[in-house]
Amino acid sequence: MSAPAPDAPPGLRTGTLTTADISFFVVSAAAPLTVMAGVAPVAILLGGVGAPVGYLLAGLTLTVFAVGFTTMSRHVRSAGAFYAYIARGLGTPLGIAAALGIAAALVAMLGYNGMEIGVYGLLGSATSDTAAALGHDVPWLPVSLAGLLLIWYGGYRSIDFGAKVLGVLLVAETGILVLLAAGVLLDGGAHGLSLGGLAPAHVLTGGTAAVLAFAFAAFTGFESTVIYRREARDPARTVPRATYIAVAFLGLFYAFVVWTVIQAFGEDEVVKAAATDPGGLFFAAITTYVGPWAADLMHVLIVTSVLASLLAFHNAINRYTLALAEEGVLPEALGRVHPRHRSPYVAGAAQTVLGAVVVLGFALAGADPYQQLLLWVNTPGMLGLMLLQLLAALAVPFFFRRIRHDEGVLRTVVAPVTAFVLLAGAIALVVGHVHLFTGASPAVNTVLLSATPAVFLLGLLLAYRLRRTRPEVYARFAAEPAEPAEPADPADPAEPSAQTAQTAPGETPCPHPTSSSSAPASAPPNPPATPLSPSATD
Repeated sequence: MSAPAPDAPPGLRTGTLTTADISFFVVSAAAPLTVMAGVAPVAILLGGVGAPVGYLLAGLTLTVFAVGFTTMSRHVRSAGAFYAYIARGLGTPLGIAAALGIAAALVAMLGYNGMEIGVYGLLGSATSDTAAALGHDVPWLPVSLAGLLLIWYGGYRSIDFGAKVLGVLLVAETGILVLLAAGVLLDGGAHGLSLGGLAPAHVLTGGTAAVLAFAFAAFTGFESTVIYRREARDPARTVPRATYIAVAFLGLFYAFVVWTVIQAFGEDEVVKAAATDPGGLFFAAITTYVGPWAADLMHVLIVTSVLASLLAFHNAINRYTLALAEEGVLPEALGRVHPRHRSPYVAGAAQTVLGAVVVLGFALAGADPYQQLLLWVNTPGMLGLMLLQLLAALAVPFFFRRIRHDEGVLRTVVAPVTAFVLLAGAIALVVGHVHLFTGASPAVNTVLLSATPAVFLLGLLLAYRLRRTRPEVYARFAAEPAEPAEPADPADPAEPSAQTAQTAPGETPCPHPTSSSSAPASAPPNPPATPLSPSATD
């Protein structure tokens, strides 16, 4: 094992995150408590007692997507995640790998920034509501700005620090929902426990499409497991495991919690209760079955749930920004890694500034933090990530047609093609019911729906410019990094390397460090290997 060059820039801390750590990041990004208390009542109102099945169907669809997605993650080691998969799968056959990759990268930045920055409005409004419930008056803007600083600090610290924080917060927010479910189950619900609402007659209703749209939105961010590849221990195992754990947990947990709340009010009364006070549905249930103290605690934990989601998305954005800076698409300064914490701290500072500009802009315009800052900024972000899932699913079979591999046809063709069809339907559902997500006028909805294709087109134009002005950046964009050198086997010197075995004809391995390396592409080459000394460790 060789020590890094004395003058090489520091890289991310490799071999740090376990399967549980990565799972905490992606499940926290989904904000289970906030989704349940804030959105599930609307799903019940629209879909009735069959709403839990919507979450199961969404989870099943995304599990099918995860099959091909995680299979490809074992063969594409770039930290660019979505954009690397799309570029390597769809771009190479068309001869526009870098162009599609750069366009996908910009959509990813829109998606993750939209999902994160909009939530600062929710942080402010949720904290104001919690304070009001406890007898205090707290304006939303100072809370949102304080949240920006708090999340910046969490991203500035090491990745294992963030994993520990998110682990604690996630246990707390899921714990209060488990407490609610236990209270309902032990008491037997309003009229006894029943699975009758899960029958097809209750599931296939006029509101099913709207429920599915909300259900798919509740999983946003689960695919970000692959972003943490270079910081994971044994990423070929931990990343797929964390992906399956995240999507399975969210699907089953959402369905179970929604079902127990339906039992709390009774199948005949729950829709009326959701229509009367959707925001208070979960609080009324936990007050009845556990106690008023639990309702107060749930108010507080919604705030911590939002903070956990913000930190998870902030870390994901920082790593995408780092990868694009290392690729040469974004300014080199954004690729700096803190020498002690091994975090992309410059990218984190830039993302915090961007968030502050957006939050202050909405505040100066007199916008509502929930109805406008959250919903209008989140919606393009959600659609952007769903589009990337769709393109990544399509990329999988094309990628595996061009390389030698021993993966089965179920993983490389059947699952990704099925996921592509199902995700296309999911996007159609969200677009068709976008007014339920935004509460905005048709003109505003048109602008919000246009944001994702506009950014994709902007990415293609940026790629064209890069091809003309910086052809070396364009040529190696999203290229596979070289495998670490291994001693040759003297008994079989002609045996090809793992990298060569996975490279298709016409697809040349990249000899340069890229965005999955622990050091930026601009790092000087290492000197001859030297024994690792205590001073070389972190």
